[in-house]
Amino acid sequence: MTSGHVQTLRGDIPADALGRTLPHEHLFVDLRGPFVPGYAQADPERVVERMLPYLDELAAHGVTALVDCAPPGVGRNVAVLQRIAAATPLHLIAPTGVYKEGFIPADLLDLSAEALAERWVRELTEGMDDTDVRAGFIKVALNDYGPTPIEVRNLQAAALASQQTGAVVASHTIGATAIRREVDVLTSAGLDLRRFIWVHANTVHDPAVHVDMAQRGVWVEFDAIGADAWMDQTLMLDLVVKLIAAGYAEQMLLSHDAGWYDPAQLDGRPQPDGIRGYTALFDRFIPALRARGVTDAVIDQIMISNPARAFALS
Repeated sequence: MTSGHVQTLRGDIPADALGRTLPHEHLFVDLRGPFVPGYAQADPERVVERMLPYLDELAAHGVTALVDCAPPGVGRNVAVLQRIAAATPLHLIAPTGVYKEGFIPADLLDLSAEALAERWVRELTEGMDDTDVRAGFIKVALNDYGPTPIEVRNLQAAALASQQTGAVVASHTIGATAIRREVDVLTSAGLDLRRFIWVHANTVHDPAVHVDMAQRGVWVEFDAIGADAWMDQTLMLDLVVKLIAAGYAEQMLLSHDAGWYDPAQLDGRPQPDGIRGYTALFDRFIPALRARGVTDAVIDQIMISNPARAFALS
């Protein structure tokens, strides 16, 4: 049993009620960054029309929750997310935080770590963007060679906000060098690494790095399932099975990093491949895990128990 609650776009629920969860997906993303005209703007009804069939398909697979991982800087639009949440039975969770250098909104550039943390705590405890809809976690990101100095500030702010609220910190982190540097910064800032999700752990192909991070308490997230053009799926399956065999199934998360509605496109479909759905994990990856001897109990641990523990606030 998992104690605490999860903050969804429709309000708080007990962590144990979250159910089968995809911990890293996208509903609405604007990768043009926050400095272009019309950034992150769209008609919520058009977004719902485009995205709801993908969520309905997901619900038919027994999924009950989805974590949207676009923070300010790459398109968080609370009004759009609220409208989607009203149209689907899925529990949706949205982040506070900020994306990597080059995507940081101007009003966040010159803040101290303490002032930035104060803003994020307010979004976690009071509401986002002048609403009473509260964020459910903290999302940050590093450049591939990072963290840069401003990204170090973001990490320090995330650690402070997590310490004050209990919210988990999830960070887009590519490669072994970046994750090691990042964990050093977060440790120095006092973050309990059990409150940290290494997003895109699949970009590291050395199982020893995954084990090292899991031993330190980090949530190790493999989130390129179904992204055949990005990640060799057989290799990712091998990495997942090896981490399970090493005894760390209880610190693993699985997702697609899929979606999304793109407001830069007239029809909302990202170019060149369009919207990628959220079901490859259930159609292909979980059957492949079973074929490799992973039990349904372990799969339920990864898909149900782990996300509840990761996103619970006590």
